[in-house]
Amino acid sequence: MSETISAEELEMGVASETIARYRLYLRKRPVMLAVLLVLAAIFFAGVTGLSRLYRAQRESLGNRWFNRGVGDLQGGRFDSAVTEFRAALLYSRDNYFYQLNLAEALLGMGHTREASAYLLNLWDREPENGLVNLELARIASRQGRTDEAIRYYHNAVYAVWTLDEERMRLVARLELIELLLRIGATTQAQSELIALAENAGEDPAQQQKIGDLFLRAQDYEHALTAYHVSLRSSPHNAAAMAGAGHAALELGRYPQAQRYLQEAVKENPDDTESAERLKMVQMVVRMDPFRRQISGAERSRAVVTAFELAGQRLKSCPVRPAPGSGPTLIDEWASLKPKVTEMRLRRDADLVESAMDTVFRIERETSIQCGMPTGADQALLLIAKLHEGN
Repeated sequence: MSETISAEELEMGVASETIARYRLYLRKRPVMLAVLLVLAAIFFAGVTGLSRLYRAQRESLGNRWFNRGVGDLQGGRFDSAVTEFRAALLYSRDNYFYQLNLAEALLGMGHTREASAYLLNLWDREPENGLVNLELARIASRQGRTDEAIRYYHNAVYAVWTLDEERMRLVARLELIELLLRIGATTQAQSELIALAENAGEDPAQQQKIGDLFLRAQDYEHALTAYHVSLRSSPHNAAAMAGAGHAALELGRYPQAQRYLQEAVKENPDDTESAERLKMVQMVVRMDPFRRQISGAERSRAVVTAFELAGQRLKSCPVRPAPGSGPTLIDEWASLKPKVTEMRLRRDADLVESAMDTVFRIERETSIQCGMPTGADQALLLIAKLHEGN
């Protein structure tokens, strides 16, 4: 009996000890959890800090390579720049600006295909980026894909530019105009030039450039306006004077052309083109029998001279008449010749008109059948054009 009791007591003692230990564990559990949580937080903070340190170190290395690349790119050392931008991309593979500058360096090395791949990828990410559009336009232009080039140039003109926005938009529009002129799209070029002129300032060099482009686009009125603006700020600009004289000549404003060309040649005696145009303009002004402030005697002499020159032109270039067209120009000229004298011309205004009408028709027809004349015959053709419809 005593042994049984002792066993029970032993069991009860063990149970009591177990319960006591469990109660102690329960009392310590919140403390242990708190400790574990603190340790976990410290570990997480450490890992996060190390991760940030790692990323910061990679970013610093990437920026270091990138800055070196930018320096070499600006210095024209494209091969070194490519190596450095590729190194920068190892630390930031999707960095937009790293890729953009790498494409610029590749273009500098002439690696157009690889640069295009980068640029097209960048365009998909940011189709409004001005530099990306400008470089894609240049590539397309060089490769003869003019429609694409025009589209990218338009995008560049109206795109977002992070730096030097106005200047870069001007660059893009000027390159677009040059492309349009090169492919003969004169009307489109004129439209772009008008938009350019509307936003241009008073800078004389810029206005001269605009005038030159209008001249090439055969928009002589706008060209003359741009040259006027340029000359207001830079009155001794020989190139602007020459351009204004050329534009005025094309518009048939010969006295104005003469003034500008005289000043252009005076400022720059080596300007042979302006000197030749001045010679032609002076010839037109001198030979025109219908110019203002001319005496009857001067008019008569001018008509006789013009009539004789037209006769010589006709002999060197016999005009083939259309079948059944009636009297030939040679016949008309020959029948009028005895009447075209200074004395009779001074008395008969209708004879002046008739003689000059024959002269003008001879010069027009011979220019069609024998090509553009030179010298005095060219002057007579210009006078004919000046008085068309009068």
